Amino acid sequence: MHGTTEADVRRSRTRRPVPGADRDRFVRDIYDAYGPSLRRYAARLLGGDAHKAEDILQETAVRAWTHSHLLNGREEHLRRWLFTVVRNLVTDHHRAAALRPLNLMPAEALDAVWEIPDHTLTLHVVHNAVLDLSEQQRAVIGLMYYLEYTVAQAAEYLGIPPGTVKSRAFYAVRALREALKDGEGHHA
Repeated sequence: MHGTTEADVRRSRTRRPVPGADRDRFVRDIYDAYGPSLRRYAARLLGGDAHKAEDILQETAVRAWTHSHLLNGREEHLRRWLFTVVRNLVTDHHRAAALRPLNLMPAEALDAVWEIPDHTLTLHVVHNAVLDLSEQQRAVIGLMYYLEYTVAQAAEYLGIPPGTVKSRAFYAVRALREALKDGEGHHA
């Protein structure tokens, strides 16, 4: 965690965990004191997307709640920590959006797509490419691109660090791109 030293972590282990009611009050205090400025900051980083900014604020509050035993009573570091979490979550959002290989299309358009032979061949190539991925890569791709999990959500679901999720997604997408490039060459 940013701004927290090893000594802080050791001290927090000796402290009593913050009870649920105190955690709830801690999060309400964060919303009251920092909510509007965190939301504006997130919206600015997201190009004005107020809905996604609210999602980022909520995720930040969840992280603050889970780290309340470290953050409570550390006002001098709290603001910086919160803004760092917002920035990191927005960065994760941008990276996930950049990695998404396909845009979603309306359900009505799917019928037309299935009837085109080139698309059938491409779907076959994609299907085979996905099957060639490792089980871990398929899990990450399924969570992030089909279920639209964030990196943090996928990491929590899989019980692995966010960096591992990012790495698996990167290598999986790269392998899929290579397979598609090779597949296009075979039927061009």
